[in-house]
Amino acid sequence: MERWRGSWILWLLPALAGAQPLAAGEAAYEERTVTGVRGRAVELSCGPAASAPPAVVFWSFAVEGSGPPRAVAVGSGREAAVATGAGTLGRVSLRNGTLELRELRAAAQGRFLCQGLFPEPGRLRVGYAAVLLRVLVPVSKPFVRPTAAAAAEGAAVALTCAVREGTEPLSFSWQHREPRGGPSASPAGLGGSGAELRLTPANRSHAGWYACTVGNEVNNRTSEPVYLDIVYGPDAPAISVEPFSPEEGGFSAGEREDVVLSCLAPSNPPSRYVWLHNGSQVHTGQTYVIAAIARAQAGTYTCLAENTHLQTRAQATILLTVYYPPAGSPSCSALATGDLRAVALRCRWLGGFPPARLRWVGPGPPEEEEEEEGVMGMSFSMATSIQPGAATRNGSSFSCLASHPALPQGAACGTTLWVPAGGPSCAAAATKGDDYVMLRCRWEGGTPPVTLRWRDGGGQALGDPSPSAAVLVLSADGSLGGRDFVCAAAHPLRAAGAECRLRLGKPDRPRVPWPCRGGSHVPTASPPSHRAGVPELEAERSEVAVLEGGEARLACRRRGGAGLGATVVWYDPMEREVTPGLAKYRLERGEAWLNLTVGDAEWPGDGGIYRCAAANAVGTASLPVRLRVDRYPAPPNVTISKLRYTRARTEVRLEWRTQGAGNLTGFVVQRRQAKKPRRRAPGPWETAAGDIEPHSRDRRLGGLDPAVVYAFRVLAVNHRTAGHPSEVQTPAEPPFEAYPAVTGAAVAGMLVATAASLLAVRWVARHRDTLPRLHDLLFHTAGPGAQEPIGTPEDAETAASREDGAAPAPAAPAAPGR
Repeated sequence: MERWRGSWILWLLPALAGAQPLAAGEAAYEERTVTGVRGRAVELSCGPAASAPPAVVFWSFAVEGSGPPRAVAVGSGREAAVATGAGTLGRVSLRNGTLELRELRAAAQGRFLCQGLFPEPGRLRVGYAAVLLRVLVPVSKPFVRPTAAAAAEGAAVALTCAVREGTEPLSFSWQHREPRGGPSASPAGLGGSGAELRLTPANRSHAGWYACTVGNEVNNRTSEPVYLDIVYGPDAPAISVEPFSPEEGGFSAGEREDVVLSCLAPSNPPSRYVWLHNGSQVHTGQTYVIAAIARAQAGTYTCLAENTHLQTRAQATILLTVYYPPAGSPSCSALATGDLRAVALRCRWLGGFPPARLRWVGPGPPEEEEEEEGVMGMSFSMATSIQPGAATRNGSSFSCLASHPALPQGAACGTTLWVPAGGPSCAAAATKGDDYVMLRCRWEGGTPPVTLRWRDGGGQALGDPSPSAAVLVLSADGSLGGRDFVCAAAHPLRAAGAECRLRLGKPDRPRVPWPCRGGSHVPTASPPSHRAGVPELEAERSEVAVLEGGEARLACRRRGGAGLGATVVWYDPMEREVTPGLAKYRLERGEAWLNLTVGDAEWPGDGGIYRCAAANAVGTASLPVRLRVDRYPAPPNVTISKLRYTRARTEVRLEWRTQGAGNLTGFVVQRRQAKKPRRRAPGPWETAAGDIEPHSRDRRLGGLDPAVVYAFRVLAVNHRTAGHPSEVQTPAEPPFEAYPAVTGAAVAGMLVATAASLLAVRWVARHRDTLPRLHDLLFHTAGPGAQEPIGTPEDAETAASREDGAAPAPAAPAAPGR
């Protein structure tokens, strides 16, 4: 009900009072407190709950300490009336004396007064009730307000939890969650309580999400989480190296190995990392990968961490050492000691960082080897071990083991000590020019090599000892005849020595080589077991014939003088030594022979006597070989049968024929100027055409100057032999050739005229009205009795009138109807 209808109440109360006695002295008084929640519903009863509803009830409301009460509602039984202004309290209704407030408002908090008449047997009792209504407001959703969204570590930070409304008392609680998630927890140990959370001082563990929960006796509400960022760092960087190989003062890595440097400096925001190598920036980022590290990349590596928000920096430095092995592999060698009684085992592997560790291991198990320094101990880069020869068996093997940090598997080399079979061999040789005699002693093989030394017949040492081969150079004079020379050989593993002897003696009779061109005569050596004499030569043929342009091979072989190493050479007909590399000659050399090939033989320059010569310290030998270069037979003679200019005089047409028999391989045409100034000799002949096939008998020659008169001749060629040239002729003038042109032009003109006449006659025939006279002249050429064909009546009349001599009458006009 929206308006107050109380007139019937005023009329009803006296009637009720008059009908029944009103026990005013026994009025009941009741006072109580009721709690309601804003927005919800609350019921206010008038009188005890067990009593009957009042017959008449009147409700009023008064705010505490704000004046007299105001009517709210009045009712009797099912009838009720609500005051107009009661809407400020909520949706008010009255039922059976109970005041119901729906959608309760905060303005309804105050004192409600109830006055009612309660029917009792035979009377009406008056009852009064005072209800104190408390309206509770639920807590609204709280929100968190930090003093700063981001704070530096060590600063004071406070977070406040605020609500817009809610009936006090309010309770506050805080929840904290780490930045990367996880369960929420109450921030234990943090200063402050209630609506404010104080972080003094703030540290990095305080960063994360913060939420607060506010509650009262009605409800509890939790705020949206707010992120608090704590800015800090960077802390001191920590550098890690992979593969992990620490050493004193830093880390190490092997050359060509992939090295990963990682740097970690806790910071918020995350640090910006810069890598420095020996003070120069090389990379930006937390991880620096060095692929296949080189020795030049060793040094100090500095990680510089920077907090761009706080503008703070921190750095850490490590020393990275790059190990690299020596180049190649270790080398092992064995040399005899100075007294030739022991073997010095040497192992070398220079370079690398650090130097390689070397150790000799003998033929026995490694654990049984001695480890004394200087004998079989370990050393760097070079290791030497002395093995007594008497205590070492022939064929014993020794190994040098090398270890290096950059080589996990290490390296090794080895050598086997052994004595070569057989004994030394002696030989004599002569130097070029026969000025010296060389005594050679050889005994190859063995480890270490056999030591050789020359001695004379009296045991006096000659020269220095040398391994495997010993050479003694003596002056070539008469004092060498009959002298003995001994080559002594020694090896540490051989208890007894070995030797070979060589005796140089005089020849039985002197021999003078042919021809004697600067040769020397040296006494021959004739030892008991080794003889060295004058070389002997033999040729495959004493005379070699070849056609001009071909190749000739001159063969020469040595039969004697091998003991002194005679050298074989060839001389040309001009007594010049033939050496390798000449275009004309080619040398093919063997151990005891030398062949000379003369290419592209020319007549007569390459013909003559070639000489094969050999010389050693004992003497010289020479053998002549004659080379004959023959020419090919002369070809037949040639005569010119036709020689004529072309029309432009820049070309000539040449024809010829041969006379007589003979072989030929081609023709050559020559030319020169026919007319020369006075007192000047004719110019040389020039080749106008060469390499003409032997079956050809004509040639067109171009490239002539029309202002010059040329003379031509032809020669037949048989390989390189040219025949007698033909007679010399000059070209004849070309014949007159205008008649065919004139005849052709006349015929062409007649054809053109005939075609034009036919076209003109045809045109006149079709256009008789345009040129009637010409038409009549061309087409009326018949005799006096001839008649023109009549095609129409008008033509007939015209013809009749002409025959009578009268002019043709004009045609009558056509009838209108026709």
